[in-house]
Amino acid sequence: MDIANSTSVSAVLNQTQGETADAVNLLVLRKALDIQSQGAMELLNALPQPPALATEGSLGRNVNVYA
Repeated sequence: MDIANSTSVSAVLNQTQGETADAVNLLVLRKALDIQSQGAMELLNALPQPPALATEGSLGRNVNVYA
């Protein structure tokens, strides 16, 4: 009996290879998402900080909310 040509053995091997390919694809996707998130965080950190609000004087402290 030659099991190398058995259809059930071939089916199991194909399924195993498919699962391995799926796992590799997920790993690549996760790595790509990590790289993108790291790049986005670097861009956000590179933005200049907004100026501080005025704490004294007459300019920049009062807002007319009724206008």
